[in-house]
Amino acid sequence: MSTMNVTLDYGRTGLSVALPADRVVGPLAIRNVPPLDDPERAVAEALERPIATPPLRQVAQGRKDACILVCDITRPVPNRTILTPMLRVLHEAGITAERILILVATGLHRPSTPAEKEEMLGAEIAAGYRVEDHYGTRLDEHTLVGTTERGIPGWIDTRYVRADLKITTGLIEPHLMAGYSGGRKLICPGVAALETVKRWHGPELLEHPNADCGILDGNPVHEENTRIAKMAGCDFIVNVTLDSSRRVTSVVAGDMEKAFLEGVRFMRDVCRAPVREAVDVVVTSAAGYPLDTTFYQAVKGLTGCLPIVKQGGTIILAASLTEGLGSPEFQSALFDHSSLDAFMHRILGKDYFVMDQWQVEELAKVRRKARVKIVSDGIPADVLATCHVEPATSVESALADTLAEYGPDARVAVIPKGPYVLPVVE
Repeated sequence: MSTMNVTLDYGRTGLSVALPADRVVGPLAIRNVPPLDDPERAVAEALERPIATPPLRQVAQGRKDACILVCDITRPVPNRTILTPMLRVLHEAGITAERILILVATGLHRPSTPAEKEEMLGAEIAAGYRVEDHYGTRLDEHTLVGTTERGIPGWIDTRYVRADLKITTGLIEPHLMAGYSGGRKLICPGVAALETVKRWHGPELLEHPNADCGILDGNPVHEENTRIAKMAGCDFIVNVTLDSSRRVTSVVAGDMEKAFLEGVRFMRDVCRAPVREAVDVVVTSAAGYPLDTTFYQAVKGLTGCLPIVKQGGTIILAASLTEGLGSPEFQSALFDHSSLDAFMHRILGKDYFVMDQWQVEELAKVRRKARVKIVSDGIPADVLATCHVEPATSVESALADTLAEYGPDARVAVIPKGPYVLPVVE
């Protein structure tokens, strides 16, 4: 039997696996697009010729101060590339460094360490500007900007709401609930309070069939955070797309909605990976560092490949999980229920809420369709076994066991970069 060697994204190093070549569909990957020769210059040009707004230097004229939202360490955004030309324009428009706040849009993730701020922004920016974290559980640090028609209150970080010039940055990529990351998502959930996120990530939105990867039309998760972001206000965005080596492939800037949708149009073509028919097994990853450091984030590697797994199939996921499972709240949602069905019954009954429960809800969606086997150095097998998944010592052994069970006609898709790819059955 001939084998094919594939390197899955795993931690900072990658994980090389040997797969039976005659069974494999793929590797499925995002389409090769040439990376930009000079991404910083591309950002500078986008600031001068944005989509549906005046140039940033014109927008910034006469503004007293500015708040710039950046993603936290869980997203590989090339912040230095984006911020260096942007800060230069703001200074030329008369906004001094002391009057610029770089606010880390943590959502409900933990705050950033000083080392992470330096990794995210570069030493010069991290030392030369006020860089602060958003704390989603401190309601008194938020301002209510309005309530949507669905009744979701928009509690947004007061530092952002009060800023005279509001700018967001970010990365456009597939997202398991909101369709795509970027754009409005830096505001909600990026700098939203738990009171907002728990309704926005409530089961009445997440169980909607359109609350899924790669879908914006009719997706209530996308509709609601767009409404909340518009209530909060946004003067200018800069978003990028990346290739499989995390090099910048495009830059969009300007209007929060129109520029974002332009970036989505580009990314939609690039990240779709069609297969002729659904497969029995998917071997995938959680996209490596920084996304695969917790089981909470790694769930995205499972949801991303659901469209191409047969009902009753198996997903084998490799993730480093170096920081463990995730927040204490996420762990309680995982462990406090005898089964995922019991968990779903409880959250649909509306008498139960715990922060981060939405990722357990996403895991439940996966498990309704497929078995899950996890390969990881970061969490002991006995702990993983309590997380509604099966631990495995290696991808090869997990796959051999699965194929022995499914028989000689079983097909295997491999997705080395996990949730950055949008696999579809055509």
